[in-house]
Amino acid sequence: MPTPYLMVSDAAAAIAFYVRVFGATEVVRLLAPDGKTAHAELQLPGGVVMLADEYPDMGYKSPTSLGGSAVLLHLLVEDVDVVFADAIRAGAKELQAVADQFDGERRGTVVDPFGHIWLLATTQESIDNDEMAERFKRLAAGGAA
Repeated sequence: MPTPYLMVSDAAAAIAFYVRVFGATEVVRLLAPDGKTAHAELQLPGGVVMLADEYPDMGYKSPTSLGGSAVLLHLLVEDVDVVFADAIRAGAKELQAVADQFDGERRGTVVDPFGHIWLLATTQESIDNDEMAERFKRLAAGGAA
């Protein structure tokens, strides 16, 4: 399974944000002689994410430098309403309010202070792929999922 590796404009602040808001645990942090974070690993619910300060001379740029991110990170949490509200209080911006979704999740979307987009979700019901496809079909046709 691929491991997300995030480039950020301020790794120390990003680590503090992910620990506080998402309940991450810092596994390792390697500092370069100039004090920048050369590599860090965080344990999040459901997996590991790696991150580092950006190194533009190596082509490693953050969403802040690039003007946004094309990657979305999906994070299952115990209570999406609580985590979403905490993320906003900590400086994230709401992209999509928390709401019940056709796929059985309650989900909302934020962009964190470092430009990364997070789909924060709590599973409310488990549905099979056939039911999900049927719900999506109804939703796409303008009906209720």
